[in-house]
Amino acid sequence: MNLSDRIALVTGAGRGIGKGCALELARRGADIVLNDRPGSPDIAATAEEIRALGRRCWAIEADVFSRPGCESLAAAALAEAGRIDILCSNPAFSRRGDFLDYDADLYDRVIQGTMNSGFHMSQVVARHMVERGGGGKIVFISSVHGELPLGRAIAYNAAKAGLNHLARSVAVELMQHKINVNAIAPGWIDTPGEHDTFSADTIAEAAKGLPWKRLGLPEDIGKAAAFLCSDDADYITGTVLTVDGGLRYNHCRPDVMPREKQS
Repeated sequence: MNLSDRIALVTGAGRGIGKGCALELARRGADIVLNDRPGSPDIAATAEEIRALGRRCWAIEADVFSRPGCESLAAAALAEAGRIDILCSNPAFSRRGDFLDYDADLYDRVIQGTMNSGFHMSQVVARHMVERGGGGKIVFISSVHGELPLGRAIAYNAAKAGLNHLARSVAVELMQHKINVNAIAPGWIDTPGEHDTFSADTIAEAAKGLPWKRLGLPEDIGKAAAFLCSDDADYITGTVLTVDGGLRYNHCRPDVMPREKQS
């Protein structure tokens, strides 16, 4: 999974899954255009971690929740790095709440930040890839929420389900240009955002009930992204790769299912 001489743009990469993806791509040899929101407290330190790996890194703050933000980020990335070979699209915004009480404006914000921004960023970068020629790699960071109707996450569930089909649809349209388009669906990942939502005790207790007895790590997702962005995945496009440590099928395990009555 050698990514030497590739330039990867990773959005939402100051911390969490985006950072995990940026670091793994850099470890495989890619130079990184690192993006995070304006005023990010994390982007500078993450950029230094990447440079410490011996890779070039350009840190660009931009709001990818808007079309103008996506366009300005792509323009700045091209001005700094000259080209974009890989896009790892990782924008997301989520707020939990009961369906009957969920604020309509908040619903729109989650859809915009989690699904629509994926469309805008990928379209802007794909236009560059097509014009440049030579193919490319686009990876969307989705979620098991796209398949599981998890409670109190109505907007995020819908956004990630839409993002999955967006990825498949974009893959179909870019096949003729040899641009691989895939998505990764993480399970429960140990990120700063999760610790903002849940207490440490809640996370530790929940981890005990997972098949791997731990939450996933950002590097678990980063390794999957590195694979999909490599030549080893040249024949893979239009796929949603689930990286969840078995979370989706946790209830199917024989050790947690009710035991049959013995005759």
